[in-house]
Amino acid sequence: MPIVTVLPALRTSAVLSSLLLFFFAATPAVRAQAKTSSQSPSSPANASQKSLPGPQPKQAPATATLEAEQQRQVGKIYYADGHVDVHYENTRLRADHVEYNEDTQVVIAHGNVQLDYLTQHVEAEDARYEVATGRGTFHHVRATFGVQRRQTPTLLISPNPIYFEAEEAERINPETYKVHKAWMTVCDPQKPTWKFYAPEATVYMRSSVHLENGNFRLFSVPVLYLPYATFPAEKQRSSGFLIPDIGDSSSKGFIFGDAFYWAPTDWADFTIGANYYSRRGWAQRADLRMRPWENARLDINYNGVIDRGLPTPTGTVNQGGHEAKLLFTALLPDGWRAVADLDNLSSLTYRIAFSETFVQAVNSEVRNSAFLTKNFRGFSLNFAANSYKNYVSATPDTFVTLRTAPEARFSSVDQAPWEKLPFYFSFEAFSGAAHREDTVTGFETPNFVARTEFAPTVTIPLHFGPWLDVTPTFTFRTTYYGGQLQNGLYVGNGLFRTTEEFSLDLRPPTIERVWGDSTTGKRWKHVIEPEIIYTDVNGVKDFARFVRFDQDETLTDTNEIQYGVTQRLYFREGEGGTQEVVSWSISEKYFFDPNFGGALVPGQRNVFQTTDDLTPFAFLDQARHFSPIVSNLRVEPGRHFDTQFIVNLDPRHGQLTAIGELIKWKPYREYFLTLAHFSTVNLPTPAVDNPPNFEFEPRSNQVRTLIGYGDLTRRGFNSTFGVSYDLTRGSFQNQIAEVGYNGSCCGLGFEYRRFSFGSIRSENQYLVVFRIANLGSLGTLRRPEKIF
Repeated sequence: MPIVTVLPALRTSAVLSSLLLFFFAATPAVRAQAKTSSQSPSSPANASQKSLPGPQPKQAPATATLEAEQQRQVGKIYYADGHVDVHYENTRLRADHVEYNEDTQVVIAHGNVQLDYLTQHVEAEDARYEVATGRGTFHHVRATFGVQRRQTPTLLISPNPIYFEAEEAERINPETYKVHKAWMTVCDPQKPTWKFYAPEATVYMRSSVHLENGNFRLFSVPVLYLPYATFPAEKQRSSGFLIPDIGDSSSKGFIFGDAFYWAPTDWADFTIGANYYSRRGWAQRADLRMRPWENARLDINYNGVIDRGLPTPTGTVNQGGHEAKLLFTALLPDGWRAVADLDNLSSLTYRIAFSETFVQAVNSEVRNSAFLTKNFRGFSLNFAANSYKNYVSATPDTFVTLRTAPEARFSSVDQAPWEKLPFYFSFEAFSGAAHREDTVTGFETPNFVARTEFAPTVTIPLHFGPWLDVTPTFTFRTTYYGGQLQNGLYVGNGLFRTTEEFSLDLRPPTIERVWGDSTTGKRWKHVIEPEIIYTDVNGVKDFARFVRFDQDETLTDTNEIQYGVTQRLYFREGEGGTQEVVSWSISEKYFFDPNFGGALVPGQRNVFQTTDDLTPFAFLDQARHFSPIVSNLRVEPGRHFDTQFIVNLDPRHGQLTAIGELIKWKPYREYFLTLAHFSTVNLPTPAVDNPPNFEFEPRSNQVRTLIGYGDLTRRGFNSTFGVSYDLTRGSFQNQIAEVGYNGSCCGLGFEYRRFSFGSIRSENQYLVVFRIANLGSLGTLRRPEKIF
């Protein structure tokens, strides 16, 4: 639903603003000169230039020029006839006949009255304008004016100007107009598909338009009655009720709702509303948007449902809840930057049951982050508070919560204190409090567990000619924890973790070849980049003592070597930029210590920093020397194709343990295909960490795809079809089918969506939307589904 008040952005005032300038040409100091001399009794043979008398302003007025075939003066009345053309600043007025009364200071124009001002074109049969008071009356007004609208995913844009007709327009004062029997459209004015009609409308310039007893018409048939409505005018926004929301759902029933939009200032607005679900109850929503000062932004969004309950064979299940989000960003004085990105979710069940899109519904994570940061002279100072909640299951609601708040971090990039010596120093340091809660096992730490770390690093880049680069790096890391685990239980005894970390990065010579066609200017370049990285970390020792607050606690002892090769294919045409068409990297690690200093627990999934750096798919469930071979292929030949394939091949078992495919393809014109497929071998987790009624699946295999033609707001025929299918369970999770047609001024769309999430949600949605070009839409509009 667009953020406007009852019917989107009418913009009628743009036409009426033209009327403000309509007869400025007749105001002080009008200079007349003959366009062509016409021999007639009422017109002298050689018309002289004259200044028509009028009220004299305090400052020198702008000069208006008048050209006409005939000019004459009778007493106090000045007459101009035949192709009268008046220019005043950016305004041009044309008419067949113009009269100006010196005593009453009234201008009257008749016949083919035309006014052009910037992108506005106004036509009227006649007009009367009082120079002294600024009041005026114009009859049978016809006008077109261009309105530039910002492209959005749900707004249909038309190049057509807005066409406007009114029987009478009365100028009350410089900022207020009264319009009688008016209608407007962006369609062909001879055969408009739709138009807005209002017998009475009041326009407050640069503020709002008020309609009384108006209606929206399709093919001249009224379909929506508006007893009173307001619309924003010019750049200002207007407060009022929004377009009602009407729809139908198999699980929610009949849907009806509305909202109130309040715009108290030009830098803030607020929307509050509610929807009634005939089968479920009431839903509430609220949005606050603020731009309090330059480079500052505040957005707050709230959605909630008071649920009567979902009937099930075992009884009624209440799925109500709420979700509130806040985003604040600001650039502060002295180079400081403040960010707060907060999300409060009452339960995963609520998100699954009432989210509008599949991507929102299947997201089990809730992240909160707030920080204050400043970067200066290669240093970075940060004060932060972060939390992360991951729901393990929805029924029952179980989750793991991690929090680090408050926390201060200070770090430095590599810096060389000596200009001629290749020694670079950097450091990372932080101090704060951490907390962990696990509702599956019942484990919970105190609210504030102290955690402090200091890690200086020395890097020495060495170059042995053009064929070998060797970069050793030394890090000494010491971390203090205010508590630890003993036999799985938390105790408040502090401990230190001190590690010595060494890495050696060897870059053998790069192999490359360039070829091409000198006549066309097309050139190709193939590059092969081998790499070898040796890493040794020791000092972690009793890994099981550390509470897993975040990735810092996944550091383990390791003695390993990573080796691999990356191939790149570049393309360049003429003097244009170079494009990386293909990149393919293959890498593997060899672990000299397959037990990682005793950190590995056989028979269950283990995730360590060193394994996560290689691949996001867990593979450690037993001691092993070789990691999976990780292949990452990305192909981007141009705008029409983009794909990435990630494959993990386990040499120990001789099988693929993880496959990831992401594809975007536009084979021809507006046709498109997007595909996401992930298949992984799941490693078992400890039974104590699993929620009740947990069923372990040794493999997960899911695919999502969207295929279609065009998009929601493209002119012409458009369609989208998509599915989300679980190959392991053999069931559909989501299906979507949308078809629509958009003309030059409006569009009609039909959509079907199905959500299937076990016992939590099984819903069919039938959606219809009528899109009004440049203004908004009527109906159950939803944002388009996306895969990535």
